[in-house]
Amino acid sequence: MAGLELTSLRSPRVKAARRLAKRAFRRNDRRFLAEGPQAVREALALPGAPGGLAELFTTAEAENRHPELIRAAEAARVPVLKVSGEVMAELAQTVTPQGLLAVCEFLDVALNDALATGPSLVSVLAHVRDPGNAGTVLRTADAAGADAVVFTDASVDPYNGKCVRASAGSLFHLPVVVGPRYGELIPALREAGLTVLAADGAGKRSLDETMDAGVLARPTAWVFGNEAWGLPDEILGLVDEVVSVPIYGRAESLNLATAAAVCLYASARAQRAAG
Repeated sequence: MAGLELTSLRSPRVKAARRLAKRAFRRNDRRFLAEGPQAVREALALPGAPGGLAELFTTAEAENRHPELIRAAEAARVPVLKVSGEVMAELAQTVTPQGLLAVCEFLDVALNDALATGPSLVSVLAHVRDPGNAGTVLRTADAAGADAVVFTDASVDPYNGKCVRASAGSLFHLPVVVGPRYGELIPALREAGLTVLAADGAGKRSLDETMDAGVLARPTAWVFGNEAWGLPDEILGLVDEVVSVPIYGRAESLNLATAAAVCLYASARAQRAAG
């Protein structure tokens, strides 16, 4: 079990972890923070564990509550550091910390590597700035059986603490690509055999019509934009088709995560029906 308790914020290990709250330091160190037992469990379950898990901070209370995770981390030769409640409160990015905080290595892969597997369903986040929305879309893509999620260069950092938490462990489940520009991304998706569809209220054909036409049974990449202002014209001009999600009731629109869920599950269902 973890040994001597760290009680000072000046500890080099604590200081190194605290700075990962900022994107610039995450990029420099290629590490990020993941809070809670579920995140630790998912990091430990990666192929070739410890995989993304580089270091684990725990309070005495969490150590007693989750001894199996502490043992698994130590068995995988992950350094386990016991810290005081005060130090954990400074390290954690939540109001009520759960007492376990993992320092993980970046998990993203190159675009070519993600597409080399012949994916049938890909989710693209373009100009998505809200980390909670982005993490929820990542989680939804995982649930719908997507093969990869792409965060374009204009989107939020997938390693943002709120995004990591909103993904509910899905960040550790499927390939994530970070930073490609539209000019290289759309042609690469198309070259990989994917039909590129943009979800946007300006679409001339609805999701229902697109499904009835058999389009969704093909390998597909869905592009989702910023919830406030949608997708820029430069992207809409590059995709194969712009598709609108029909609104049957009186709601003005759907939020990003809900629209993404509808589109991704429609594709998943069509592809499964097609065998």
